[in-house]
Amino acid sequence: MKTIAAHAVAVACMLMASAPAARPESSDLDPRIVKLVQSVSEDRLVAILKKLESFGTRSTLSSPDKSDRGIGAARNWILKEMSSYSPRLQVSFDMYQVAKQGRITHDVEVRNVMAVLPGRSPRRVYVSGHYDTVARPGGQGTANASGPAFRDPDAPVTPVADPNAPLDNLAPGVNDDGSGTALTIELARVFAQSGVDFDATLVFMCHVGEEQGLVGARLHAEKAVAQKIRIDAVLNNDIVGNDRGGNGIVDGATIRLYSDGPEDSPSRELARFVQRWGARYVPSHRVRLMSRPDRFGRGGDHSAYNQFGFAAVGFRESRENFTRQHDVRDTFESISPAYLAQNARVNAAAAATLGLGPAAPVVVNERGQPTIGRQPTGYDANLRWTAAPGAVGYRVFWREAWGPDWQHDLLVGNVTQTTLPNMQIDDYVFGVAAVDADGHESVVAPYVTPPRQGGPVKTVQ
Repeated sequence: MKTIAAHAVAVACMLMASAPAARPESSDLDPRIVKLVQSVSEDRLVAILKKLESFGTRSTLSSPDKSDRGIGAARNWILKEMSSYSPRLQVSFDMYQVAKQGRITHDVEVRNVMAVLPGRSPRRVYVSGHYDTVARPGGQGTANASGPAFRDPDAPVTPVADPNAPLDNLAPGVNDDGSGTALTIELARVFAQSGVDFDATLVFMCHVGEEQGLVGARLHAEKAVAQKIRIDAVLNNDIVGNDRGGNGIVDGATIRLYSDGPEDSPSRELARFVQRWGARYVPSHRVRLMSRPDRFGRGGDHSAYNQFGFAAVGFRESRENFTRQHDVRDTFESISPAYLAQNARVNAAAAATLGLGPAAPVVVNERGQPTIGRQPTGYDANLRWTAAPGAVGYRVFWREAWGPDWQHDLLVGNVTQTTLPNMQIDDYVFGVAAVDADGHESVVAPYVTPPRQGGPVKTVQ
């Protein structure tokens, strides 16, 4: 290991040639992740979507007892399907009793379907979608109705007087959110059958009750906090299967990724990571970062995890057709299987890199203050961090203080401190990621100044 002084000299030389955003050659890619990405099956995604559609409705309030229709039949099939993939995959119901409230018109038992692929460490990486559906009572009458040119998909669905009425309310939900559910189920298969030994524990979660206010996700996130379960990342997928917007614009080459702020929140760092590594393994599919929690005035299950302090992001198709959301016309005909498969591959690349790589280094002290300073001259950036298990080196990132994304990065070796000469910490934002022996990186841990807590100003009475 280099001494700090010698390392600072080496860094000073390397800074002269530093370049924005290093992008590796194909030889730098992990063949295990390449194989994982290539293993995503468009045919299997189609089969899953058609099966989900066959249940007629997957309303949270629909029948839990029917064998071929409603929420009970759907969740039982998802459980059985994922259980068939590998004995390595631990599949179970994550169950809660929910009282009548809001859009829950009667007491109901809700069940997330959870598939856990144990890793060498307990830290978790989630891939998720929600399998419940909703459509307005009466809808457009039939799945082939023309309907209006536009209707707000998030306009309130008026509760019906009869709590059993949802049993007969057609709500196929193939895109919202059969697409995210199918992606999650398919990646459970791909990862479980890969034979890859991951450091992180991978969790493939099919949430329920999203349409009633993120119920399943909120309950699970709350339980994770209570049980002190470490969740490093949640990749949530909701409406990710259609490439043709309601305005006729087609975009099958990009996907939107929403993340909650502020600038260097855990959610934003996860979004940057997904874009960075998705581009490496799926270069033909661009991740478009969106600096807001979700689409304007809308939300998804990732929001529930963010609210409980976990890093979570939301994938959304780039071109939505609002006339097919929360509507009986949300059928298989609205899906582009090739586009959905590409979105699944981006998820696979990000989840696999997170799962194989080390955890992020710690860049704060025991008081929560960032371990960054101006030593030794007052005009240099001195960065310190706590070593991450499994790391053999670290990559330092920086950008101008007004920049939205990392502009430069530098591999600094197996040290826990480095000095960047003549780079004032007032002018740049810095971060550091852990790197393992195979080149996998952690999410960047940024040096962020905690908000000042000003006390009340006393005045003379």
